[in-house]
Amino acid sequence: MDLILNVENLSKSFGSKKAVDGISFSVSRGEIMGLLGPNGAGKTTAIRMIMGILSPDAGKVSFNFNGRFQPLDKSKIGYLPEERGLYEDVKVIDNLVYLAGLKGKTAQEARREAQQWLERLELGGYAHQKLEKLSKGMQQKVQFVASILHRPPLVLFDEPFSGLDPVNQDFFKEIIRELREEGTTVLLSAHQMNLVEELCDSIFLINHGREVLSGKLQEIKDSYKENIVELRYEPAEDGSFLKTMPGLRLLREQPGLAVMRWRGSINSLLQELASRLSIKAITVEKPPLHEIFVETVRERGEEVEVA
Repeated sequence: MDLILNVENLSKSFGSKKAVDGISFSVSRGEIMGLLGPNGAGKTTAIRMIMGILSPDAGKVSFNFNGRFQPLDKSKIGYLPEERGLYEDVKVIDNLVYLAGLKGKTAQEARREAQQWLERLELGGYAHQKLEKLSKGMQQKVQFVASILHRPPLVLFDEPFSGLDPVNQDFFKEIIRELREEGTTVLLSAHQMNLVEELCDSIFLINHGREVLSGKLQEIKDSYKENIVELRYEPAEDGSFLKTMPGLRLLREQPGLAVMRWRGSINSLLQELASRLSIKAITVEKPPLHEIFVETVRERGEEVEVA
């Protein structure tokens, strides 16, 4: 496996609170990994230790950009912080050119590519406005451009969708997918699991600073024991037997429709349903990632972190 980032036993405390508690994960080149969990779970602290902003109490972070693991080289990383950090009394284009210059990009190249990005994000007309004149959502778009303008091989996005409307959330997701297609590796921190789970190849879920679940997203969902089943059948038929089937829990019911949770073999369920009802349509899917997370945390006897 071609790793670009390796995190080993990372820990950080603030006073008596353990914000990050011995987490370990690695990110493969060219993938999108989601560092996910509720607000206050320790995601931003972990990201800041990876970026060298905070020093860990214990553990190690290393990067592989050219065939060997090495310490942090910020010129090879793009970073979108949760707390946005641009110069508000400086023009938008000058912000971008200056920050790209710090990462080794020439002013001419940075200005040309920054203008292209601003046009794409419908901010072309604001290039020579001071940043403070822009709305919060517009400023977030500018910060997003600043994090990727120098074309880093690894990008860390900390809550990139916070404060964006659904249209711009979808637009950012589209760009993040494009980055992966171009070979960029993305570590994405977010608390809205259901918003980002469609983006991620792998996930690392944390609660109270500790690992809850990690691995390939599809494998985690496939291994989850319950499915959500939506059944449509002839409304005149009697579906009351569904209430008493072992392993089945009805969520919603009306004539000709049943939505249920099922623990067990899908094949055996289908055989039972087909023998007793005239099935018009049936869909089977895993619960959303957030539900899997909450149930896993509760099974461990913990409460979900709340900021």
